[in-house]
Amino acid sequence: MTITKLKNSVFVVFMCMVSRCLSASINESSVELKNCNIYEGKWVYDEAYPLFDSSKCSAIRGQFNCLKYGRPDRQFLKYRWQPNACSLPKFDASDFLARMKGKHIMFVGDSVSENHGQSLICLLNQAGAPSEVVEAVSDLTPNNSVTNVKLEAHGISITLFLSHYLVDIENEKIGRVLKLDSIKDGNTWKQADVLIFNTWLWWYRKGPKQPWDYIDSEGKIVKDMDRMEAFRRGLTTWKNWADSNINPSKTKVFFQGISPMHYNGEEWNAKGVKDCSRETTPLEGSTYPAGEPLALKVLKSVLYRKTPSSLSVPVTLLDITTLSQLRKDGHPTKYNNLGGMDCTHWCLAGVPDTWNQLLYTELLR
Repeated sequence: MTITKLKNSVFVVFMCMVSRCLSASINESSVELKNCNIYEGKWVYDEAYPLFDSSKCSAIRGQFNCLKYGRPDRQFLKYRWQPNACSLPKFDASDFLARMKGKHIMFVGDSVSENHGQSLICLLNQAGAPSEVVEAVSDLTPNNSVTNVKLEAHGISITLFLSHYLVDIENEKIGRVLKLDSIKDGNTWKQADVLIFNTWLWWYRKGPKQPWDYIDSEGKIVKDMDRMEAFRRGLTTWKNWADSNINPSKTKVFFQGISPMHYNGEEWNAKGVKDCSRETTPLEGSTYPAGEPLALKVLKSVLYRKTPSSLSVPVTLLDITTLSQLRKDGHPTKYNNLGGMDCTHWCLAGVPDTWNQLLYTELLR
Protein backbone atom coordinates (compact mmCIF):
# COMPACT_ATOMS: atom_id res chain seq x y z
CA MET A 1 0.00 0.00 0.00
CA THR A 2 2.81 2.33 0.94
CA ILE A 3 4.72 1.41 -2.21
CA THR A 4 1.61 2.06 -4.36
CA LYS A 5 1.10 5.47 -2.74
CA LEU A 6 4.77 6.27 -3.27
CA LYS A 7 4.55 5.28 -6.95
CA ASN A 8 1.43 7.40 -7.40
CA SER A 9 3.13 10.36 -5.70
CA VAL A 10 6.20 10.00 -7.90
CA PHE A 11 3.94 9.78 -10.98
CA VAL A 12 2.03 12.93 -9.93
CA VAL A 13 5.28 14.81 -9.30
CA PHE A 14 6.63 13.61 -12.64
CA MET A 15 3.48 14.72 -14.48
CA CYS A 16 3.60 18.10 -12.75
CA MET A 17 7.22 18.49 -13.81
CA VAL A 18 6.31 17.61 -17.41
CA SER A 19 3.34 20.00 -17.31
CA ARG A 20 5.51 22.82 -15.99
CA CYS A 21 8.15 22.09 -18.61
CA LEU A 22 5.57 22.14 -21.40
CA SER A 23 4.05 25.32 -20.03
CA ALA A 24 7.46 26.93 -19.71
CA SER A 25 8.36 25.80 -23.23
CA ILE A 26 5.15 27.29 -24.65
CA ASN A 27 5.69 30.54 -22.75
CA GLU A 28 9.32 30.73 -23.88
CA SER A 29 8.21 30.06 -27.47
CA SER A 30 5.58 32.81 -27.24
CA VAL A 31 8.12 35.29 -25.87
CA GLU A 32 10.63 34.27 -28.53
CA LEU A 33 8.06 34.75 -31.29
CA LYS A 34 6.92 38.09 -29.90
CA ASN A 35 10.48 39.43 -29.86
CA CYS A 36 11.54 37.88 -33.16
CA ASN A 37 11.85 39.76 -36.44
CA ILE A 38 9.99 37.23 -38.56
CA TYR A 39 10.80 39.15 -41.76
CA GLU A 40 14.57 38.63 -41.57
CA GLY A 41 15.64 35.18 -42.69
CA LYS A 42 16.18 32.94 -45.69
CA TRP A 43 14.35 30.42 -47.85
CA VAL A 44 15.07 26.76 -47.10
CA TYR A 45 14.11 23.69 -49.11
CA ASP A 46 11.31 21.69 -47.46
CA GLU A 47 9.71 18.57 -48.95
CA ALA A 48 6.59 19.18 -46.84
CA TYR A 49 5.69 22.11 -49.09
CA PRO A 50 3.52 23.39 -50.78
CA LEU A 51 0.83 24.13 -48.20
CA PHE A 52 -2.01 23.21 -50.58
CA ASP A 53 -2.69 21.48 -53.88
CA SER A 54 -3.59 24.12 -56.49
CA SER A 55 -5.54 21.58 -58.55
CA LYS A 56 -8.03 21.28 -55.68
CA CYS A 57 -8.68 25.02 -55.26
CA SER A 58 -11.15 26.50 -57.73
CA ALA A 59 -10.68 30.00 -56.32
CA ILE A 60 -7.37 30.57 -58.14
CA ARG A 61 -7.54 33.10 -60.94
CA GLY A 62 -6.04 31.85 -64.21
CA GLN A 63 -3.34 34.51 -64.06
CA PHE A 64 -1.92 32.88 -60.90
CA ASN A 65 -2.55 29.20 -61.72
CA CYS A 66 0.89 28.34 -63.06
CA LEU A 67 0.67 24.56 -62.95
CA LYS A 68 -2.69 24.50 -64.70
CA TYR A 69 -1.21 26.54 -67.54
CA GLY A 70 1.81 24.32 -68.00
CA ARG A 71 4.67 25.37 -65.75
CA PRO A 72 6.92 22.32 -66.00
CA ASP A 73 9.16 22.72 -62.93
CA ARG A 74 8.02 22.07 -59.35
CA GLN A 75 11.00 23.02 -57.21
CA PHE A 76 9.70 26.58 -56.68
CA LEU A 77 6.88 25.07 -54.59
CA LYS A 78 9.26 23.50 -52.09
CA TYR A 79 10.61 26.46 -50.16
CA ARG A 80 9.79 27.53 -46.62
CA TRP A 81 10.60 30.90 -45.05
CA GLN A 82 12.94 30.49 -42.07
CA PRO A 83 13.47 33.56 -39.85
CA ASN A 84 16.99 33.98 -38.47
CA ALA A 85 16.05 34.16 -34.79
CA CYS A 86 13.01 31.88 -34.43
CA SER A 87 10.74 29.49 -36.31
CA LEU A 88 7.39 30.46 -37.75
CA PRO A 89 4.40 28.53 -36.47
CA LYS A 90 2.86 26.38 -39.17
CA PHE A 91 -0.24 27.80 -40.77
CA ASP A 92 -2.91 26.03 -38.74
CA ALA A 93 -6.05 26.43 -40.83
CA SER A 94 -8.32 24.91 -38.17
CA ASP A 95 -7.01 27.32 -35.54
CA PHE A 96 -7.29 30.23 -37.97
CA LEU A 97 -10.92 29.34 -38.68
CA ALA A 98 -11.66 29.11 -34.96
CA ARG A 99 -10.04 32.48 -34.24
CA MET A 100 -11.86 34.15 -37.11
CA LYS A 101 -15.25 32.53 -36.49
CA GLY A 102 -18.01 35.02 -37.21
CA LYS A 103 -15.57 37.65 -38.50
CA HIS A 104 -15.09 39.57 -41.73
CA ILE A 105 -11.64 39.66 -43.38
CA MET A 106 -11.07 42.17 -46.18
CA PHE A 107 -8.17 42.56 -48.62
CA VAL A 108 -8.16 46.05 -50.14
CA GLY A 109 -5.80 46.90 -52.97
CA ASP A 110 -4.75 45.97 -56.50
CA SER A 111 -4.40 42.53 -58.11
CA VAL A 112 -1.53 41.64 -55.75
CA SER A 113 -4.10 41.87 -52.94
CA GLU A 114 -6.25 39.47 -54.93
CA ASN A 115 -3.21 37.18 -55.23
CA HIS A 116 -2.82 37.33 -51.44
CA GLY A 117 -6.53 36.82 -50.69
CA GLN A 118 -6.93 33.86 -53.04
CA SER A 119 -4.02 32.16 -51.32
CA LEU A 120 -5.81 32.47 -47.97
CA ILE A 121 -9.02 31.06 -49.44
CA CYS A 122 -7.11 28.05 -50.80
CA LEU A 123 -5.33 27.46 -47.49
CA LEU A 124 -8.70 27.39 -45.71
CA ASN A 125 -10.39 25.28 -48.42
CA GLN A 126 -7.75 22.61 -47.90
CA ALA A 127 -8.79 22.44 -44.25
CA GLY A 128 -12.32 21.53 -45.24
CA ALA A 129 -13.81 25.01 -45.32
CA PRO A 130 -15.78 25.08 -48.59
CA SER A 131 -16.45 28.56 -49.89
CA GLU A 132 -19.25 30.23 -51.80
CA VAL A 133 -18.12 33.05 -54.09
CA VAL A 134 -20.41 36.03 -54.60
CA GLU A 135 -19.24 38.78 -56.95
CA ALA A 136 -20.57 42.32 -56.86
CA VAL A 137 -19.64 45.75 -58.25
CA SER A 138 -19.10 48.64 -55.85
CA ASP A 139 -21.85 51.26 -56.10
CA LEU A 140 -19.51 53.91 -54.75
CA THR A 141 -16.60 53.67 -57.17
CA PRO A 142 -17.25 52.15 -60.61
CA ASN A 143 -13.50 51.54 -61.09
CA ASN A 144 -13.50 49.12 -58.18
CA SER A 145 -14.98 45.63 -57.94
CA VAL A 146 -15.81 43.53 -54.92
CA THR A 147 -15.70 39.75 -54.57
CA ASN A 148 -17.21 38.28 -51.41
CA VAL A 149 -16.28 34.75 -50.37
CA LYS A 150 -18.32 33.14 -47.61
CA LEU A 151 -17.22 30.24 -45.45
CA GLU A 152 -20.74 29.50 -44.24
CA ALA A 153 -19.91 26.75 -41.76
CA HIS A 154 -17.66 29.13 -39.83
CA GLY A 155 -19.56 32.37 -40.32
CA ILE A 156 -16.49 33.89 -41.97
CA SER A 157 -16.54 36.34 -44.88
CA ILE A 158 -13.47 37.13 -46.98
CA THR A 159 -13.77 40.15 -49.25
CA LEU A 160 -11.42 41.01 -52.11
CA PHE A 161 -11.97 44.73 -52.68
CA LEU A 162 -10.17 45.91 -55.82
CA SER A 163 -8.82 49.45 -55.35
CA HIS A 164 -5.72 50.29 -57.36
CA TYR A 165 -4.82 53.49 -55.49
CA LEU A 166 -6.93 53.32 -52.29
CA VAL A 167 -7.82 56.96 -52.99
CA ASP A 168 -10.61 57.81 -55.45
CA ILE A 169 -10.83 58.16 -59.20
CA GLU A 170 -13.87 60.17 -60.29
CA ASN A 171 -15.31 61.00 -63.69
CA GLU A 172 -15.63 64.76 -64.13
CA LYS A 173 -16.20 67.06 -67.10
CA ILE A 174 -12.47 67.33 -67.78
CA GLY A 175 -12.04 63.55 -67.62
CA ARG A 176 -11.03 60.94 -65.06
CA VAL A 177 -9.48 62.54 -62.00
CA LEU A 178 -7.24 60.79 -59.45
CA LYS A 179 -8.15 62.49 -56.16
CA LEU A 180 -5.23 62.17 -53.77
CA ASP A 181 -7.18 63.67 -50.87
CA SER A 182 -10.40 61.63 -51.15
CA ILE A 183 -11.55 58.19 -49.95
CA LYS A 184 -15.23 57.37 -50.44
CA ASP A 185 -15.13 53.59 -50.02
CA GLY A 186 -14.01 53.81 -46.41
CA ASN A 187 -17.45 53.19 -44.93
CA THR A 188 -17.36 49.75 -46.54
CA TRP A 189 -13.84 49.00 -45.37
CA LYS A 190 -14.31 49.88 -41.73
CA GLN A 191 -17.04 47.26 -41.29
CA ALA A 192 -14.39 44.51 -41.45
CA ASP A 193 -12.72 42.90 -38.43
CA VAL A 194 -9.39 42.37 -40.20
CA LEU A 195 -8.20 44.71 -42.95
CA ILE A 196 -5.17 44.05 -45.16
CA PHE A 197 -4.32 47.01 -47.41
CA ASN A 198 -1.96 47.28 -50.36
CA THR A 199 -1.18 49.75 -53.12
CA TRP A 200 1.81 50.40 -55.35
CA LEU A 201 1.57 48.50 -58.63
CA TRP A 202 -0.40 51.19 -60.52
CA TRP A 203 1.29 54.39 -59.37
CA TYR A 204 3.85 54.49 -62.20
CA ARG A 205 1.57 53.32 -65.00
CA LYS A 206 1.37 55.61 -68.02
CA GLY A 207 -0.22 55.57 -71.44
CA PRO A 208 -3.28 53.41 -72.23
CA LYS A 209 -2.95 51.47 -68.95
CA GLN A 210 -3.20 54.64 -66.83
CA PRO A 211 -6.82 54.81 -65.60
CA TRP A 212 -6.89 58.57 -64.95
CA ASP A 213 -6.34 61.78 -66.94
CA TYR A 214 -5.65 64.33 -64.20
CA ILE A 215 -4.54 64.49 -60.58
CA ASP A 216 -6.35 66.53 -57.94
CA SER A 217 -4.16 67.24 -54.90
CA GLU A 218 -4.64 69.91 -52.24
CA GLY A 219 -7.26 71.62 -54.38
CA LYS A 220 -5.06 71.86 -57.46
CA ILE A 221 -5.70 69.90 -60.65
CA VAL A 222 -2.60 68.98 -62.66
CA LYS A 223 -1.96 66.80 -65.68
CA ASP A 224 0.74 64.86 -63.86
CA MET A 225 3.25 65.10 -60.98
CA ASP A 226 6.14 63.21 -59.47
CA ARG A 227 4.67 59.75 -59.03
CA MET A 228 6.50 58.93 -55.80
CA GLU A 229 5.23 62.16 -54.27
CA ALA A 230 1.72 61.29 -55.47
CA PHE A 231 2.12 57.87 -53.84
CA ARG A 232 3.19 59.52 -50.56
CA ARG A 233 0.21 61.91 -50.61
CA GLY A 234 -2.22 59.10 -51.38
CA LEU A 235 -0.82 56.97 -48.54
CA THR A 236 -1.04 59.95 -46.17
CA THR A 237 -4.71 60.39 -47.04
CA TRP A 238 -5.27 56.69 -46.35
CA LYS A 239 -3.46 56.85 -42.98
CA ASN A 240 -5.44 59.96 -41.98
CA TRP A 241 -8.62 58.11 -42.91
CA ALA A 242 -7.59 55.09 -40.82
CA ASP A 243 -6.73 57.25 -37.80
CA SER A 244 -10.11 58.99 -38.01
CA ASN A 245 -12.36 56.05 -38.83
CA ILE A 246 -11.00 52.75 -37.53
CA ASN A 247 -11.97 51.47 -34.11
CA PRO A 248 -8.85 49.54 -33.00
CA SER A 249 -10.81 47.59 -30.38
CA LYS A 250 -12.89 46.09 -33.22
CA THR A 251 -10.63 46.07 -36.26
CA LYS A 252 -7.04 44.92 -36.79
CA VAL A 253 -5.29 46.77 -39.61
CA PHE A 254 -2.39 45.44 -41.69
CA PHE A 255 -0.53 46.95 -44.62
CA GLN A 256 1.19 44.63 -47.04
CA GLY A 257 4.72 45.74 -47.90
CA ILE A 258 5.76 46.48 -51.46
CA SER A 259 5.51 43.34 -53.59
CA PRO A 260 8.52 43.32 -55.97
CA MET A 261 8.71 42.69 -59.70
CA HIS A 262 11.55 40.82 -61.41
CA TYR A 263 12.11 42.28 -64.89
CA ASN A 264 15.65 43.59 -64.37
CA GLY A 265 18.29 40.94 -63.72
CA GLU A 266 20.84 43.54 -62.64
CA GLU A 267 18.85 43.87 -59.41
CA TRP A 268 19.92 40.32 -58.47
CA ASN A 269 23.35 40.46 -60.16
CA ALA A 270 22.27 38.75 -63.39
CA LYS A 271 23.41 41.13 -66.12
CA GLY A 272 21.49 41.02 -69.36
CA VAL A 273 18.47 39.23 -67.87
CA LYS A 274 15.25 41.05 -68.77
CA ASP A 275 12.63 38.96 -66.98
CA CYS A 276 12.08 35.99 -64.65
CA SER A 277 11.35 33.38 -67.33
CA ARG A 278 14.32 31.12 -66.57
CA GLU A 279 14.36 31.47 -62.80
CA THR A 280 13.67 28.23 -60.91
CA THR A 281 15.28 28.77 -57.48
CA PRO A 282 15.35 31.58 -54.89
CA LEU A 283 18.34 33.74 -54.16
CA GLU A 284 20.44 32.38 -51.32
CA GLY A 285 20.94 34.34 -48.12
CA SER A 286 18.95 37.12 -46.47
CA THR A 287 19.67 40.22 -48.55
CA TYR A 288 18.67 41.40 -52.01
CA PRO A 289 21.49 42.99 -54.03
CA ALA A 290 19.37 45.99 -55.14
CA GLY A 291 18.36 46.74 -51.56
CA GLU A 292 15.16 48.24 -50.21
CA PRO A 293 12.99 49.96 -52.85
CA LEU A 294 12.21 53.67 -52.43
CA ALA A 295 8.48 52.90 -52.37
CA LEU A 296 8.94 50.86 -49.17
CA LYS A 297 10.85 53.71 -47.54
CA VAL A 298 7.97 56.06 -48.40
CA LEU A 299 5.44 53.58 -47.03
CA LYS A 300 7.36 53.22 -43.76
CA SER A 301 7.68 57.01 -43.41
CA VAL A 302 3.89 57.32 -43.57
CA LEU A 303 3.14 54.36 -41.31
CA TYR A 304 5.70 55.37 -38.69
CA ARG A 305 5.25 59.15 -38.75
CA LYS A 306 5.23 60.84 -35.38
CA THR A 307 1.64 61.19 -34.22
CA PRO A 308 0.23 61.31 -30.68
CA SER A 309 -0.60 57.70 -29.80
CA SER A 310 -4.13 58.72 -28.84
CA LEU A 311 -4.70 59.91 -32.43
CA SER A 312 -3.01 57.06 -34.28
CA VAL A 313 -4.53 53.69 -35.15
CA PRO A 314 -2.02 50.79 -34.91
CA VAL A 315 -1.14 49.44 -38.34
CA THR A 316 1.00 46.29 -38.60
CA LEU A 317 3.32 46.23 -41.59
CA LEU A 318 3.46 42.81 -43.24
CA ASP A 319 7.01 43.48 -44.36
CA ILE A 320 7.07 40.97 -47.19
CA THR A 321 9.32 42.97 -49.54
CA THR A 322 12.79 41.50 -48.97
CA LEU A 323 11.65 37.89 -48.60
CA SER A 324 9.66 38.27 -51.84
CA GLN A 325 12.58 39.96 -53.62
CA LEU A 326 14.55 36.78 -52.99
CA ARG A 327 11.87 34.76 -54.86
CA LYS A 328 12.67 35.63 -58.47
CA ASP A 329 11.49 32.06 -59.22
CA GLY A 330 7.97 32.52 -57.86
CA HIS A 331 6.19 34.33 -60.71
CA PRO A 332 3.83 32.88 -63.35
CA THR A 333 6.12 33.96 -66.25
CA LYS A 334 4.30 32.81 -69.41
CA TYR A 335 2.32 30.10 -67.60
CA ASN A 336 -0.96 31.97 -67.17
CA ASN A 337 -4.28 32.43 -68.95
CA LEU A 338 -3.28 35.82 -70.40
CA GLY A 339 -0.31 34.55 -72.37
CA GLY A 340 2.07 37.42 -71.56
CA MET A 341 5.23 37.44 -69.45
CA ASP A 342 4.22 38.02 -65.82
CA CYS A 343 7.03 38.71 -63.34
CA THR A 344 4.73 40.84 -61.18
CA HIS A 345 2.18 38.44 -59.70
CA TRP A 346 2.85 35.15 -57.96
CA CYS A 347 2.05 31.51 -58.62
CA LEU A 348 -0.49 29.82 -56.33
CA ALA A 349 0.50 27.76 -54.50
CA GLY A 350 3.60 29.82 -53.79
CA VAL A 351 5.02 32.93 -52.15
CA PRO A 352 1.67 34.49 -51.03
CA ASP A 353 1.09 31.39 -48.87
CA THR A 354 4.06 32.56 -46.80
CA TRP A 355 2.51 36.05 -46.62
CA ASN A 356 -0.52 34.39 -45.04
CA GLN A 357 1.66 32.37 -42.69
CA LEU A 358 3.15 35.70 -41.57
CA LEU A 359 -0.34 37.20 -41.24
CA TYR A 360 -1.36 34.25 -39.07
CA THR A 361 1.77 34.70 -36.96
CA GLU A 362 1.03 38.40 -36.46
CA LEU A 363 -2.51 37.53 -35.33
CA LEU A 364 -1.02 35.12 -32.78
CA ARG A 365 1.41 37.59 -31.21
